[in-house]
Amino acid sequence: MTDLLPRPRHAEHVGGSFELRAGATVSGASALVDGVRTALAVLDLRVTDGGGGDIRVEHRPDLGPEEYTLDVGAAGVRIGAAERSGAFYAAQTLRQLLPPDAYRTVPPAGVWTVPGVHVADAPRHSWRGLHLDVARHFLPKREVLRQLDIMALHKLNTLHLHLVDDQGWRIESRAHPLLHEVGSHRPRTLSSSYGEEPAYDEVPHGGYYTLADLAEIAAYARARAITVVPEIDVPGHASALLAAYPEYGPQPDRTHTVLDRWGVSPAIISPLPQTVDFLSVVLGEVGEALGSAPYMHIGGDECVLDDWAASAEIVEYQRSLGLATLGDLHAWFLRRLADILAERGTRAVVWDEAFGNGELRQDTVVMPWRGAFIAQRAAAAGHDVVMTPVFPLYLDYGESGSPQEPLAIGEAITLDDVASFEVAPASWTEEERARVVGAQAQLWSERIPDARTLDYRAWPRASALADITWSGTASDLAALPGHLSRLDAYGVEYRPLSGPHPWQQGGTGRRRSRPGVIDVRAIMERLETMTRNSEAYSAST
Repeated sequence: MTDLLPRPRHAEHVGGSFELRAGATVSGASALVDGVRTALAVLDLRVTDGGGGDIRVEHRPDLGPEEYTLDVGAAGVRIGAAERSGAFYAAQTLRQLLPPDAYRTVPPAGVWTVPGVHVADAPRHSWRGLHLDVARHFLPKREVLRQLDIMALHKLNTLHLHLVDDQGWRIESRAHPLLHEVGSHRPRTLSSSYGEEPAYDEVPHGGYYTLADLAEIAAYARARAITVVPEIDVPGHASALLAAYPEYGPQPDRTHTVLDRWGVSPAIISPLPQTVDFLSVVLGEVGEALGSAPYMHIGGDECVLDDWAASAEIVEYQRSLGLATLGDLHAWFLRRLADILAERGTRAVVWDEAFGNGELRQDTVVMPWRGAFIAQRAAAAGHDVVMTPVFPLYLDYGESGSPQEPLAIGEAITLDDVASFEVAPASWTEEERARVVGAQAQLWSERIPDARTLDYRAWPRASALADITWSGTASDLAALPGHLSRLDAYGVEYRPLSGPHPWQQGGTGRRRSRPGVIDVRAIMERLETMTRNSEAYSAST
């Protein structure tokens, strides 16, 4: 069982085996059985009453929500779980005990021999996430659903959808339809790399999800034990929003366009009450579409406050609130949105800049992308933390500096870098470590224009993330070669361990590699220095 991924807490061979075929029978509590049948849809399991059947699912209230037991022997398969997610994960492990052909849409007919095993398993971390940026380059709904399926194979349980940025607004609003009618498309996209003379592809790009699409995505995810966390990134990254509704900007008469290039934009919405009311409606639409929204990400990152400073109305509003600086107003604005979400039963999630001045609600989750230094500070302040550092969890960076690699934002974040990442650092106090709820890999899409490129960037590095977040320890990747045969059968176009296939290489055109353009380690060193020296951080201490 050395090729189980993620690694179970305890697994052993016990002798014997069981023959399993399509149309096998399953019995047990309906919700638990539904989880098993969803994970093993390829087997077309038939439900039987009376507690018998080839697969028996037992309700075990003594187990945790994602915990399970799996026993296989001559008498059949027995699964124990307290909740549907545990039963779903047990079935995923059972699927890994079958040949790789079990990962094909239509597997070959026949009988599969399952070895006798005893598995007792539970995850170390409750947030095992993947972030998809669908704002810079839009992914059709079918591709989001497909990534949910691949996540489920790895027991990843959180999909963070970055729905809003300067380059596109990707969600329907019935209350404010110009958001998707105007903000969801741009006439062209930057095609040159960092440091080169700007060049554009002159090809229109766009798309958005209807609220019904979002509801479908969320329901599909829930069936696979995955929570969707939508991100409406404010108050910065606002070009697309302001292209639709310039009246919510600091200079209402200014014309904005959906951005066709990358980098930090000065576009920012105003923090005035009418903007809060506007966003309250939009966030409400998104939350309602999700059906239940335990979390919603409101951004807070990379905000340029120059336009606030230039607005006499905003400066006066800051003073009327008794706030000393515009940085304090930034914090107040995010706190106000978090309060609105809390009234609806939803916890706010923010990037680490929002933590800077210590004004967050205590239940706000912090994603410290700038590294362990600020992550530890947020944890010490009592915030739940999802580890999201650029190194090694920004998978839009290339896996090597080889000229054969396709274009990436920079390099290099290797598979081994991800596999050796310490999610909850041993050097932290026990209280700080307890605040680390998990980790998440980021796939920013400036250099990820389509689903094939997404596959190449995400996998198998995200497989390593799944392993370390489930097990809580660094991975030796012993299970990976066997696991990749499953991904082959499933049709995932991952990056081979030996380097890209010929058709995955960057070539000599605009998608060619630019080795040495951006070094991720140098970026992290600079970010940590900036964080340590920033006035926002000093204010929080």
